[in-house]
Amino acid sequence: MSKGRVAAGSGTKRVIVVAGEDSNDRAVMTSLLRERLDFSGKIVSINGPVAVKDATGTNLSSRVAKVVGKAKAMAVKEQGHLHGLVVHLDLDAVHGEYYDTVRARLRSEFEARCPARLALALAVWETESWLLLFPDAFPRVHAGWKVPQQLRGKDTGLIRNPKEELQHRLGKPRYCETDSPAVMRAAVSTDPTPVKQVGTNRSYRDFLADLQGW
Repeated sequence: MSKGRVAAGSGTKRVIVVAGEDSNDRAVMTSLLRERLDFSGKIVSINGPVAVKDATGTNLSSRVAKVVGKAKAMAVKEQGHLHGLVVHLDLDAVHGEYYDTVRARLRSEFEARCPARLALALAVWETESWLLLFPDAFPRVHAGWKVPQQLRGKDTGLIRNPKEELQHRLGKPRYCETDSPAVMRAAVSTDPTPVKQVGTNRSYRDFLADLQGW
């Protein structure tokens, strides 16, 4: 979104709204936003899943309009204006032409309807591929966890089913999706020391680029 666009709502409080497939993903995004942005406003989430990834045409337009409408309403409820909208989706595929196509289609639809800043978190393959960028965050959540060398320092956007990889390779207790918010909080925490990013993931890099200027 260009810097000249005006956010929706009349209040002076800045509000960022997070939409995503489930509550765990939304919590991961919220932790990331609090760390990556110098933001003193309110960050709130839309309850319920966002089903827009595979939609096209008028079906996509209708679903996007509903998401944007909910985001505007939440900003009004917080007595503020919609400063930004973050949309998280799992791609369920590795980086490639499909990623480019889906991201371009979603960006076009959301930018046409959203008066505020937009950041697309189209996680490739899924949120766990972003978490694998911070392997040293895992033992901060459970001392028995250790990301094996085979999953460290990689292009994590090329790892298929990273959640299953973690479940089979990480150690005890068995990793589950509800652990993802705690891992991300550990990844962005500076206590006792910052966790270094290891490896690459274009979808993560694209998301951070979307946040520039917020």
